[in-house]
Amino acid sequence: MASPAAPQPKLQKVMVAVDESECSHHALEWALRNLAASIAPPLLVITVQPLLPLGYVSAASFGSPLGIPVVAPELIKSMQEQQQQLSQALIDKANQICAQHGVAVETMIKTGDPKEMICEAAEESRVDLLIVGSHSRGPVQRLFLGSVSNYCMHHCKCPVLVVKKQGRIGWYSDN
Repeated sequence: MASPAAPQPKLQKVMVAVDESECSHHALEWALRNLAASIAPPLLVITVQPLLPLGYVSAASFGSPLGIPVVAPELIKSMQEQQQQLSQALIDKANQICAQHGVAVETMIKTGDPKEMICEAAEESRVDLLIVGSHSRGPVQRLFLGSVSNYCMHHCKCPVLVVKKQGRIGWYSDN
């Protein structure tokens, strides 16, 4: 008599957030090496373009006639194009990494505050798991720069897996 087949694990809808850091691409690689069999295709990959720091651009024109800050439209357009190129390069690299692992991928580029946009996209996409890399910043840097992974751990409605470059992982879930 044949034994009953082992139940198949439920595939999870997974999102990985990538940025220009090596840490985020390490997190993507880690997810593909360790979780590929449990990821429901396609794997979602998100990158977020921060809002342009127009305050700095306006400050640069402080000495303009009549004291009216003037921001050259060409400068704004150039900065936006650079951000779009960077974001597309990040997505292209993520696509390449996923292709090497034979994993179907769906990518998205959002604009805004990265930590908020990642949480919002995870909720809109109804993911079962969000994976982010950790920059391993110390407490002082986190105080001044903030931490996307920390924000996501405390504000996302799904479990968040934080992958550190050193190979250690952190897990947090309010669920």
